[in-house]
Amino acid sequence: MKENLSEEEMRQALFGPQANQPDPPKATELPATAVHQPVSKPRKTPKSLSPKLRVTMRVTREFEGKAEVFIYEANTLSTFAAEQEAKTEAKKKKFKYFELISIKPID
Repeated sequence: MKENLSEEEMRQALFGPQANQPDPPKATELPATAVHQPVSKPRKTPKSLSPKLRVTMRVTREFEGKAEVFIYEANTLSTFAAEQEAKTEAKKKKFKYFELISIKPID
């Protein structure tokens, strides 16, 4: 690039071509060629920023019926809220009776 630019060349570089000036001659276009793009590494799955609790419950559909273990992961620090969310999810899956086994934080 030239070190000594005229005032007109500086204005054109800063502000682009003005409406009252003729357009500069256009360069001939070269055919597009394929550019090799580098392959990126697979991204690691980020850890969740919010704390999680794992709620483990024994659930049944009928009283003293066959019990199943139900595990729910809640995005909260409140054990009470986590238990309520787990019960709500279990109810959506048609379970009627719940027995809380444990509530543990997940790393």
